[in-house]
Amino acid sequence: MTAFGLKRLDHVNLRTGQLDVMTAFYEHILGMKPGPRPDFNFPGAWLYVGDHAVVHLVGQDATPGAHGHDLRIEHFALSAQGLDAFMARLRDEGATFRLARVPGFGIVQVNIEDPDGNHIHIDFPEDEAA
Repeated sequence: MTAFGLKRLDHVNLRTGQLDVMTAFYEHILGMKPGPRPDFNFPGAWLYVGDHAVVHLVGQDATPGAHGHDLRIEHFALSAQGLDAFMARLRDEGATFRLARVPGFGIVQVNIEDPDGNHIHIDFPEDEAA
């Protein structure tokens, strides 16, 4: 029997009242690609990194408390490379961001928010930071 052990973050599922805007954000800002999604009986989109659906969006009523859920989560994090290219993309898109170094871990975080206000940090190796 194989011992239990987590391998990686599989996906994040986000509820949103603005499905098209959120899909465009993850596609244009983070470079994810919309891809195949099961034929669920509710609107949504799956955004891929390579062949892995990392972000699952569920379209729903944006009214506070609708469906008994708040739309936001605190944050999720993604590992990446190519800090300079990502920073250029953010500037080109006019996106707001905040840089933070993580002492002792060799990481630089680029903190952004999606159109629904979900906090995302993208982690880059510290040696990519100028």
